[in-house]
Amino acid sequence: MTEGGRFWDVRWVMSVLPHRYPFLLIDRVLEMEPGKRIVAIKNFTINEEFFCGHFPQHPVVPGVLLIEAMAQAGGILLLHEDPDRAGKLLYFLGVDRARFRHPVVPGDQARFEILVKRRRRAHCLVQGRTLVDGRLCAEAELLSTILDERQATEAEA
Repeated sequence: MTEGGRFWDVRWVMSVLPHRYPFLLIDRVLEMEPGKRIVAIKNFTINEEFFCGHFPQHPVVPGVLLIEAMAQAGGILLLHEDPDRAGKLLYFLGVDRARFRHPVVPGDQARFEILVKRRRRAHCLVQGRTLVDGRLCAEAELLSTILDERQATEAEA
């Protein structure tokens, strides 16, 4: 897939999201239907910092990072078409129906499938799934809002 002749690789992902190493959890976007759905991937390697402590003898990707990766994929879907996206941030409002079905481990390529369930103005509810080799590993509903930097600063104060 391309947009304007460019692949949706990690450089393109970083042009949409403000996240950077070690917190950028999307390597590539494979599919996207603007305003509807996105499919993205992350290749987890043993070099990920969190594996040092989670767990040294049995490394497993923390479930909270799978939720975050689904949120980042959703953020790409929601922000990529906005010409003013550089001045906007996507904030979590809630996580519902989160379930962890199977561990994600070093060497796995996680596939994040995000579907927009409802969008009203700046608020959006998405359904996210994480799969490895077609096996469901995690799922959740994620509620978020888009704020411009001024609103974000006021919300933090």
